[in-house]
Amino acid sequence: MTALNAKTVQDLTTIDSNVKAAAERALEATGGLLRLAPNWVPRSFLQPGLRLKLHPDDTYAYGLDRGGIDERWFGSTTDAANEGRVHDEGQSYVVHDGQRFQLKDVVTELGGDIIGSSIFDKYGKWPVYSKFFDNMGPIPHHMHQTAEQAALVGQEGKPESYYFPPQHNNVGNNFPYTFMGFEPGTTRQQVVDCIANWNKGDNKILELSKAYKLQPGTGWLIPPAVLHAPGSLCTYEPQWGSDVFGMYQNLVEGREVPWSLLVKDMPEDKHQDIDFIVDQLDWDKNVDPNFKDNNYLEPIVDT
Repeated sequence: MTALNAKTVQDLTTIDSNVKAAAERALEATGGLLRLAPNWVPRSFLQPGLRLKLHPDDTYAYGLDRGGIDERWFGSTTDAANEGRVHDEGQSYVVHDGQRFQLKDVVTELGGDIIGSSIFDKYGKWPVYSKFFDNMGPIPHHMHQTAEQAALVGQEGKPESYYFPPQHNNVGNNFPYTFMGFEPGTTRQQVVDCIANWNKGDNKILELSKAYKLQPGTGWLIPPAVLHAPGSLCTYEPQWGSDVFGMYQNLVEGREVPWSLLVKDMPEDKHQDIDFIVDQLDWDKNVDPNFKDNNYLEPIVDT
């Protein structure tokens, strides 16, 4: 296993031209399917949960400094927004007949014939992907920008949703709870104070939030600009094709979250503007007294 794909995949010939012909041959051989290589993504600020069916020796295949692999992306034409990333990190590869080529290039060449004309005509690309993310403990309390906010830095917003597959959650790991939003009654000034205290130890933003016990077989909808600190269940996440985020929690399980991960997808001239940072949050949705009713996905029960 290598950092991006299985070694047998890495050793295949990479096609940079004639992708259209190669993709058409692959589709003909499989009756209309494209076989995609495993697509592994590390996160430097998290500890992998070891339930992704990745060999343990390959957990730090990108290098210890890059962090462990805790995500597997599916059908992705999106770059992973990681510091120090390799050039194709996050991109899915098609594998066929001793060759490999990027799914992104297939979409460019075949357009609506591969993803449907209604999608390609509207977006000019494959605009979504999905992933497994799998951690030993919680992710920092963070949000994903709206389309309008992300456009300020040339990016796209990120709505997402979660499902906790029972098949991947034989153990819950260290913290199978997710903090979401703020408790009703939280004031804007309390959040401002949390951000202002970033370098004074734990900024205590979780004290303003509420944790929900995660149950395999259920899920959640996570709108943009809503804070959430995903817990330690292995999670299937359909999402928009974007990797924007802002981390509003500065200390998780004793590990520092750098200020740069709070402001990485905000305009550079706003990186020290606490009012701007706090106003990126959708206040009504974060303090919604019916948050669970409006965002929880009940398990499907056969009758």
